[in-house]
Amino acid sequence: MTVSDDFIRRLPKAELHLHIEGSFEPELMFEIARRNGVDLPYATVDDLKAAYDFADLQAFLDLYYAGMSVLLHEQDFYDLTAAYMKRAVADGVVHTEIFFDPQGHTERGVAFEVALDGIWRALRDAETENGITSRIIMCFLRHLDEDEAFPVLEKAMAHRDRIIGVGLDSSELGHPPQKFQRVFAKARDAGFRLVAHAGEEGPVEYVRDTLDLLHVDRVDHGNAAMTDPDLVARLAAEKMPLTVCPLSNYRLQGVTDMSRHPLRAMLDAGLVATVNSDDPAYFGGYVLDNFIAVRDALDLSQDEIVTLAKNSITASFLEDSAKKNWLTAIDTVAR
Repeated sequence: MTVSDDFIRRLPKAELHLHIEGSFEPELMFEIARRNGVDLPYATVDDLKAAYDFADLQAFLDLYYAGMSVLLHEQDFYDLTAAYMKRAVADGVVHTEIFFDPQGHTERGVAFEVALDGIWRALRDAETENGITSRIIMCFLRHLDEDEAFPVLEKAMAHRDRIIGVGLDSSELGHPPQKFQRVFAKARDAGFRLVAHAGEEGPVEYVRDTLDLLHVDRVDHGNAAMTDPDLVARLAAEKMPLTVCPLSNYRLQGVTDMSRHPLRAMLDAGLVATVNSDDPAYFGGYVLDNFIAVRDALDLSQDEIVTLAKNSITASFLEDSAKKNWLTAIDTVAR
C-alpha cells in the first residue's frame, strides 16, 4: 500500500541540508531585482526557468551565483528566508538547519551582518508565528583558498549566539577536504559543529577524508560512500548522519535513474540517512517533494518513511529533550 502524501506531510521532520540562497524562487528573484535596480541576464521568469537544465554541478553553480547578485539589503535576505520557512512549515518541517554562504555576498560588497541579520530575523519570526525552530550553519566556499576562509570564521565567532556550525560547499571536484583541514580544526576548537559536502560529485576518498581530516558531525550528501563496503560499515557503526538530497542528485545527473538512487541501500545498510531539498528552487522541489520522489521511485514503505523522519530529528543539532519530544510526536502520527 502506497504511503500517502498527507501522511508524509503530517510526519514531523527536520531539514538539515538547505542552502538558503538555493531557495530563491524566480518570481521573488525578479521582484527583488526590480526593487534593487539589478538587471538579470534573463528577460522573464520563464526564460530563467528554462535555464534550469544542468549538465553538472558547475553549470548549476554558475546560475546560482548569478541569482545571488540581486541580494543587497537585509530585507532581501529576510524575504528570501521567510519565503522558504513558509514552504517548510507547509511540508511538515518542524526544525531546519540552513546553510548560508557569506563569501558569496561579502565579495560583492554585502556585509556579513547584512545577510546574517536578515536571515536571523526571518527565522525568529517564523518560530514566533509557526513554532518551527532553526539553526544557522555558515559555509565556506571550497573553490576559494583556505586562507580566505579564516577571516570568515573570525566573523562567525562574533556571532556564536546565532551561528551553530560551519560547513563546506560549492565545487567539490579538485577541492579535497584536506584543503580546509586547518580552518576546520580552528572552528572545532572554537566550539562550532562541523558539516561538509562530500561524495556528491567527488570520489569516495573525499568522504573518508571528510571524516578523518575534518572530523565532521554530519556528511552532506555522501553518495559516493556506497561504493566502499568498509566505509559503509564504518558510517553505520559510527552512526554518522548523511544529509541526502534526491532531487538534487537527479537534476545534477549524479543519479540518472531515481529507481537506482542509493537511498534504499543506505537504509538497508543501517545508515542514518536523511532526506533534504538542497537547492529546491533550482532542483524541482522542497522536502515533501523529495520524500514523494523517493517513495515513488524506491517503493518505500511506511516504516522506511518513518525511519527517514526519525533520522532527520536524531541527526539534527537540537537539544536532546527536543529530539525526544519530536520522536514521540512521529510515533503518534505513525500509529
